[in-house]
Amino acid sequence: MSITPRWDAAKAVARKFAAGWGADQPGGAVIGFDESGIRFAEAGGVESLSTMAPFTAGTVVRYASVTKHAFSAMVLSHLDAITLDDRLGAHLPELQEPLASVTVGRALDMSGGLPDTRECLSLLGLSVYTETKAGPLLEFLARQTRLNYEAGTEISYSNTGYRLVEAALERKGLFFRDFIRSVGADTEIVFDAPDAWNDAVAGLVPGYWHDGEKWQLSAAGLHISASGSMTGSATSLANWLRLLLSDKPPFAGTLDRLAAPRALADGRESGYGLGLRRTILGGREFTGHGGSHPGYKSYFLLDRASRSGFVIVSNREDTNGNKIAQEAMAALLDLSLPVASAALKDGLYVTETGPFWLDVKGSTVTWLDADETVYEEDGGGVSTFSASSPMRLTMDGPAVIGEIGHAARRLLPAVEAGVPASLEGHWRSGEGACFEIDGGAVVMGVGPVRHRMPLIALGGGRFLFTLKDGPWTKRVCLHLLSDNRLELVLSRARMIEYGRAG
Repeated sequence: MSITPRWDAAKAVARKFAAGWGADQPGGAVIGFDESGIRFAEAGGVESLSTMAPFTAGTVVRYASVTKHAFSAMVLSHLDAITLDDRLGAHLPELQEPLASVTVGRALDMSGGLPDTRECLSLLGLSVYTETKAGPLLEFLARQTRLNYEAGTEISYSNTGYRLVEAALERKGLFFRDFIRSVGADTEIVFDAPDAWNDAVAGLVPGYWHDGEKWQLSAAGLHISASGSMTGSATSLANWLRLLLSDKPPFAGTLDRLAAPRALADGRESGYGLGLRRTILGGREFTGHGGSHPGYKSYFLLDRASRSGFVIVSNREDTNGNKIAQEAMAALLDLSLPVASAALKDGLYVTETGPFWLDVKGSTVTWLDADETVYEEDGGGVSTFSASSPMRLTMDGPAVIGEIGHAARRLLPAVEAGVPASLEGHWRSGEGACFEIDGGAVVMGVGPVRHRMPLIALGGGRFLFTLKDGPWTKRVCLHLLSDNRLELVLSRARMIEYGRAG
């Protein structure tokens, strides 16, 4: 049964969220649209704490990972140059195994096991503010000989596949910035895709994060890559998505190809396509994606059946675009929202072996430092209902069992213990990074950026420490592989090794 879209109800939801962005705070915009045009645009807050100019639907921000579907559209438009079944090593011969054998499709659909470049740098002690260039980053990836997991066996978010496929296309003279700028050549869509944070972009407003006391300007040093380089306004993004939904040339059929289910090695569908992820709401299927850069958040959610959708952009770190989009879509189509669940018992859990841990606090479940909300699922279990970070879990006595990233997991309560004296000393990676373990703490950095981070023992040679870096706080697992070898593990990078230095 078809439902008449309730645009007034959706607008009321958008207005509620926009009103929460105060007139003296960074802000954002929420747009609702369908094939006939933009139905409403609600905005709040300011686009700059220097000028205090109001944030509008035309304010230019960083889209971050919302870029991914647009880059994937570029890939699909150049299948004469690269195909989804190609090995990355066929285009980037400097890559070593097993990275070289990851296919282009798996590099883009989050099943490739490719370690995330930014998280690798964090595990080497490099700050979010440290400037890096495309060439040296590619050389760094070419030195890697471990994946996070065997390609095709899991889903776990990583930006690296997009970086590598972009590098492959650039060697053929095909540049994402040219592609995305050309999209708006004959339309009202204005996009750009700078390589670096400090590149000048017309109209781009600053991003902000709150340190608990005051708003701080955001910054990042990583060469951005086509995993998250696009900039533009809420209006431009909405018009681009309307173009994809319209199924008209030159992008006829593109949205369906991007959103098409992708399969794991065992044939199971993952729900993550090419830069797009499936969202289930009220028993219906929707398509969307989010983006996050320091100080910027973006999100969009599409109903392909009614050719309608919502766009959320903001220049503040604390925006939950997924929540806004889902509430607006539920109001539009009179759907029920998922109910957050605290069915899992609070506590810290670990697998029998390996660096894998889970922290449960009410309806928030943290898997390898990535926080997710879990919701009620039929049968008494819980689910994230997320294609990019899928979890389906339940209690089995004292254990948490189920699937995380589509991989079967069984976790037992961690048995906290002391940090053994045998762990102390200096440790060094093959990349030249080093840290010290002293008095039960990791000591990393030099001079005024030397940090002491206490270790929490989880048993089985696993230890957690908390790394703070600007707007980010990460819990890192230190996993002892042997007496003289260990690895540092985050959710998106699970393969950075260190050896005892002496």
